[in-house]
Amino acid sequence: MTRCCRMDKQSKIYVAGHRGLVGSAIMRNLKSKGYEQIIYRTSNELDLRNQQGVQHLFEQERPDYVFLAAAKVGGILANSGFPAQFLYDNLMIQSNIIEAARQYGVKKLLFLGSTCIYPKMAPQPLKEEYLLTGELECTNEAYAIAKIAGIKMCNAYNKEFCTNFISVMPTNLYGPNDNFDLQSSHVLPALIRKIHEAKVNNESTVSVWGSGRPLREFLHADDLADACVHLMKHCDAEQVGEFVNIGTGKEVSIEKLALLLSDAIGYKGKLVFDISKPDGTPRKLTDVSKLHHLGWKHSIELKEGIQDVYNWYLDNVIKS
Repeated sequence: MTRCCRMDKQSKIYVAGHRGLVGSAIMRNLKSKGYEQIIYRTSNELDLRNQQGVQHLFEQERPDYVFLAAAKVGGILANSGFPAQFLYDNLMIQSNIIEAARQYGVKKLLFLGSTCIYPKMAPQPLKEEYLLTGELECTNEAYAIAKIAGIKMCNAYNKEFCTNFISVMPTNLYGPNDNFDLQSSHVLPALIRKIHEAKVNNESTVSVWGSGRPLREFLHADDLADACVHLMKHCDAEQVGEFVNIGTGKEVSIEKLALLLSDAIGYKGKLVFDISKPDGTPRKLTDVSKLHHLGWKHSIELKEGIQDVYNWYLDNVIKS
């Protein structure tokens, strides 16, 4: 396969999932860099699970580049409670977009997954070659299987149809436009809401799911967006390989995370860890050596990022 095209300011760029945590960050990054021909649709305008609707979009708009950031996402509670929805929705969304991108000659597609694709007990840090070497974490198995299918689909299309589809697997994300619903959110935004509400209501304790011992890596969505745009501009499928991790290469315990959040929020109460609730994967740290070799490294550290997202929460969720 030969590659001669690079995304420029005149390129037509489709961002699927533009209002979500990742998609909105990609939109901000593209606009800040002067890209103006950005295509998007709200979920009311287009159900990405509908193949005919997706085909019509590509026929009408003819995008040159596609960021596939649309997905059904959630934390342990949502993943455990609705596995069929997580599997069906994600398989349909990504399959429809990947196939339409092939049919309408998209120059490059970037598919976003998650590091939950790795086996529960994989060696640490997580290297890309550890994919499918063991059993998945049961609490997010359906989502992980869908994302693994997306990786394999992109690689199969590259092999059979000479497409230029790349896959990236970001670590745990946080940032503006995150989901703060306690029934479906991930750990960091869920804790922001719980600790903030405890502060406002003068509650003496906050309950935190699990033991607090699991280790997690957190990446600001704006850093992820910058990495995605960098890879789209500068790297092709041959360079990326099957997929590439996107992360910081740094980890923190859930207990330490909760303490950092309490400090940023100004909460003086006690954290109580509920060991009756599941911990999930014990540790999930990415090896980011391939990413660094491809020319990108994170710039937003966790303490700075937490303050940024808490300020956004106050301005956009509490005041709305």
